[in-house]
Amino acid sequence: MDHATQIQQIAERTERLLLRHRELQRTNALLTEQVDALTRERDSLRSRLAAARARIDALLERLPEGGPLSPPAPAHAPHQDTP
Repeated sequence: MDHATQIQQIAERTERLLLRHRELQRTNALLTEQVDALTRERDSLRSRLAAARARIDALLERLPEGGPLSPPAPAHAPHQDTP
């Protein structure tokens, strides 16, 4: 193999490596954007969860103290005579 052919092969390999490097940089940038978006979404969901928990805690504090809640009294059905 002559010297010019070796240089040409090295140049081609170098170009392929540079192309692959640029592709990986673009992929990395896209993945970084996705991670950032998911991080923001996670933080938003955590905030919403904390707010919902606070609302539930506030509702629980409004419940009367004492034993378990008793179900409402059943409505009286009309009196039916048995034959």
